[in-house]
Amino acid sequence: MSATTTGRLHWTVVAPPVAAVVLALTWGRSPGGALQTVVYVVAGALLVGAVLAAVHHAEVVAHRVGEPFGSLVLAVAVTVIEVGLIVTLMLDGGKGVDTLARDTVFAAVMISLNGIVGLALLVSALRHHLAEFNPEGAGAALATVLALAGLTLVLPGFTTSASGLEFSGPQLAFAAVVSVVLYGLFVFTQTVRHRDFFLPGEVPRGALDRPDDDADGHADPPTGRETAVSLALLLVALVSVVGLAKVESPAIEAAVSALGFPYGFVGVVIALLVLAPETIAATRAAARRRVQIALNLGFGSAMASIGLTIPVIAVASVWLDGPLSLGLEPVQLVLLAVTAVVATLTVVPGRAKPLQGGVHLVLLAAFVFLAINP
Repeated sequence: MSATTTGRLHWTVVAPPVAAVVLALTWGRSPGGALQTVVYVVAGALLVGAVLAAVHHAEVVAHRVGEPFGSLVLAVAVTVIEVGLIVTLMLDGGKGVDTLARDTVFAAVMISLNGIVGLALLVSALRHHLAEFNPEGAGAALATVLALAGLTLVLPGFTTSASGLEFSGPQLAFAAVVSVVLYGLFVFTQTVRHRDFFLPGEVPRGALDRPDDDADGHADPPTGRETAVSLALLLVALVSVVGLAKVESPAIEAAVSALGFPYGFVGVVIALLVLAPETIAATRAAARRRVQIALNLGFGSAMASIGLTIPVIAVASVWLDGPLSLGLEPVQLVLLAVTAVVATLTVVPGRAKPLQGGVHLVLLAAFVFLAINP
């Protein structure tokens, strides 16, 4: 998308710098009374706008570099936002902060595997009779996600070196290193060794969302100037999102508390916020018969959420006070196990009916409901 629309600046160009200005004006200040409410409302609106703008500009950069690099750019951009939100909220301390990282990462995994994947499969299957994708690529991504989830979120509840659902120091360091290694191996496989497993098939020209001036059946990539502008605005948007999240954190926690929801639901709110644009992008891709791209986004988001967040949190734990609980509760373990089985059965055939999409969405609904009523 061009930076201008009918001669005017597009909102995705305006939102990041405006968000950065508001962040500079509100950072370190705590207004009281009605002004505080105004600040929270404005900061919240700009936070959402900055998130959406960040993913839009990540899409522009992704289109320039091509697939599967494009999906990787989106996943990493979303994960940077997620890590920033987690760390800023953990630094504020308070009740339930020891499980915030776990709750947010687990929520991101459930939303990605069941929400993004389920909605994409449902939309594509309803529109094109069957949702078709490459089982080798989807299977490799799913296996990596499940291995990461097992090593970082399941094992802490069964180790004996530390009490409760915590890793000991060496165990946390091992989990962080393994996460980086697994994520790196997958990225190498996806972008170098077996890149063809993660590429979409041919797409009808009518399904393209950008101009096709050379009539080659593929949308034309953005120009170098458009890409450079989007990259700069992406960086501004990411910084703004992290900063505004810290400004908004008291309002998010107060809203969750006022509704009577468990503190762990804060993690669900964070995951829903940062993955909403990713969900939209995947659904649009699925509607255009680019189901493999949608699955790259879904599985890639879950993988990056664990593979990049856990190492950062492990390093940050050196400066954070109090325990860090990463192990899943029994209900969460059951939901992860059911999701793993269903997702495996979904990707093996390489095509899916609307039923599979519906099953994943029901699992997402169960996760959200049980997060509110554990």
